[in-house]
Amino acid sequence: MWLFVAFLAVPLIEIALFIQVGGLIGLWPTLAIVIITAVLGTWLVRTQGAMAFGQLRSSFQKLDDPTEPLAHGAMILIAGALLLTPGFFTDAVGFSLLAPPIRKALFQFLRTRIKVQRFEMGPNGPHDMRNEPRPRNRPDVIEGQYEEVDPPKKPNHDGSGWTRH
Repeated sequence: MWLFVAFLAVPLIEIALFIQVGGLIGLWPTLAIVIITAVLGTWLVRTQGAMAFGQLRSSFQKLDDPTEPLAHGAMILIAGALLLTPGFFTDAVGFSLLAPPIRKALFQFLRTRIKVQRFEMGPNGPHDMRNEPRPRNRPDVIEGQYEEVDPPKKPNHDGSGWTRH
């Protein structure tokens, strides 16, 4: 029911704000504001998103709980969608989600409302089902990437003489 109310209320609020602002400053300044907020919002989402991604990467490297950086990244993503949506109300909500203190307060509020049943990270976490410790910072271990290459196929017949094998 709340989702239905939101999908009904937000467009009505946006229409009312467009009418009010357009009546006060005119059509072209109103459209210019919408375009400028979209461009500015895109730039802010890029910079804030890069910082959130760096924090997430750092939490993975330190084997810290990645919940907060993931939540901040999700809020930045939602802010980007709101800022690209034309409207004054969605822009206000989107810009507020880009403010780190507001994201932090919203995260704390959500943290009190959501209970995590289990979270494990580290050598005995879900990635290691055999309970073997992962080698860390050992000079005799070389990490790398590999790609499996299938051997060339050999024909299973003598050939017809028309082709070379």
